[in-house]
Amino acid sequence: MSRAARWAVVVLVLAVAGVVAVWPRTGDQTSPGGATSAGRPAPDLGRLRERAALDACPAGAGGPAELRGVRVTCLGDGSAVDAAATVPGPALVNFWATWCLPCQDELRVLEEYARQPGAVPVVTVLVSSKEGDGLELLAKLGVHLPTVFSEPDAVRVAVRTPPRVPVSYVVDAGGSLREVTSPIVFDRVEQVREVVG
Repeated sequence: MSRAARWAVVVLVLAVAGVVAVWPRTGDQTSPGGATSAGRPAPDLGRLRERAALDACPAGAGGPAELRGVRVTCLGDGSAVDAAATVPGPALVNFWATWCLPCQDELRVLEEYARQPGAVPVVTVLVSSKEGDGLELLAKLGVHLPTVFSEPDAVRVAVRTPPRVPVSYVVDAGGSLREVTSPIVFDRVEQVREVVG
């Protein structure tokens, strides 16, 4: 190998090393030691669950056909459940994300509605967010609604929700899903009562 070729290899190796050193890292994957790739400790989901004090996820029979066999995590206790069993109907299903500001106001309205006599069950679905972030936000908002979560947004995919949040669906007694299009975002309990009938 000629001297020029050796220098070319050295320069190439240094260039690759430089690119690797400055390449942005994405994701906060947890290492076996409990730290995330960004060096922060992984969230203590048990402690976050205690703080959030979410209601238990319902466990009925039936539910929307689209959701049967879709496994989700019940955020309240971390158990794996079938998504359809959590909304046997009649019920209201609300999709939300931690970064969505209108979702936060709507979650408070849904919480208020769910605590009233005669309310149908309300189950929320955390999407496009991390489990720990969802628990932290629910605790901060004082919202204790049963909430489910799946890492690849499996419920959202199964239902084929529009590419926006929040979005809500009414589940009738037969397990059929109907998207709520008016209002797009609930800002009063009366609206929720009107939609669910």
